[in-house]
Amino acid sequence: MSDTGNADAGTTGAGGADQGGAGTSGAGTGGAANADEGDTAAGGTGAAGPRTAEAPDATAPYATAPDSLAPAARSAAPRPRGRVTAVCAVLLALLLAGHGLVPNAGPRLGSLLETFLPWLGLAVPVLLLGALLRRSALAAAATALPVAVWLVLFGPLLLPADEGKPDLVAVQHNVSDVNADPAATARALAAAGPQLIALEEVTPPALPAYHRTLAPDYPHHAVVGTVGLWSVHPLTEVRPVDIRPSGIGPGWNRGMRATLRAPGGDIAVYVAHLPSLRLGPGGMSSGPRDESARLLGAALAEERAGTVILLGDLNGTLDDRGLDPLTSRLGVDGPGMAFSWPASFPVARIDQILARGATVTSVRTLPRTGSDHLPVVADIRR
Repeated sequence: MSDTGNADAGTTGAGGADQGGAGTSGAGTGGAANADEGDTAAGGTGAAGPRTAEAPDATAPYATAPDSLAPAARSAAPRPRGRVTAVCAVLLALLLAGHGLVPNAGPRLGSLLETFLPWLGLAVPVLLLGALLRRSALAAAATALPVAVWLVLFGPLLLPADEGKPDLVAVQHNVSDVNADPAATARALAAAGPQLIALEEVTPPALPAYHRTLAPDYPHHAVVGTVGLWSVHPLTEVRPVDIRPSGIGPGWNRGMRATLRAPGGDIAVYVAHLPSLRLGPGGMSSGPRDESARLLGAALAEERAGTVILLGDLNGTLDDRGLDPLTSRLGVDGPGMAFSWPASFPVARIDQILARGATVTSVRTLPRTGSDHLPVVADIRR
């Protein structure tokens, strides 16, 4: 007899049940049946004969849990994997698409973000790795969102360059006012074979070296303050462009305009060097740069020439809203990231070649010179 049967029989005896009940308990054939009969006897019903045990409910082990246990059962249900990764992917996509909504007051967080905007794409492989480790289809699908936005913003820069022959090749370079070998820098720029070379930070002591080196191939040149042009074609109507922000003295001359007598027709050429950005504990300071950009934008708005080219160290990327007065009046450039600064590890292109009435079909950089910027080369088609 099983342990269960013994327990039932003992219970029946203690209850003082009649002999019929006790006998049934002792002669029972199954533990479950004995338990039913013993419990009946203990209840003191006074029945004289054995009672038939009810058949056990075969579905009892699978009965529905009481309502009081339902919340616990529901909380134990598995949750979708990779929810954190998916949320991060969506936030990244929103940041890329809505970077213009980031406030730019005070520390200029908007401009700071836009200076390095392409680099946000580096977060995508990290998110994808997280999705793979979690084996989450949800996270993997969400990661496609920032990929799509990034490709819309920067995909055109990755396209192959137009292989057609350009009408004009131009070089833009901030040569640095502490360049130890300006002649070597000039030779490196001329070796690229451009028809037009624009330089910034041309100091009076270095100017003769640039002139001697470039004059044989670029007989036409003009210098205003610390910016200059060297050209294979004649330059006329040279004049300064006042882009000096408030609070800076009259000796600050970093803008000029000239008319390039090109074979296909005259081109208004502007060269500019906007004030630098400053990073500090309070964020980034771009006020003087932004003011200078507005002044230059006003000059471009008044320009009546059909074709206009702007070359310069603008101290900002084309995504930076601080350059909106310029990018709203000039066409965007063609394929090519061409990061130009800093020369030791370029992370942003702040040296620009933009055009109106012509198309910049490609941009690229040249090897490092004695400057902290890389030279930028652009093919231009009219």
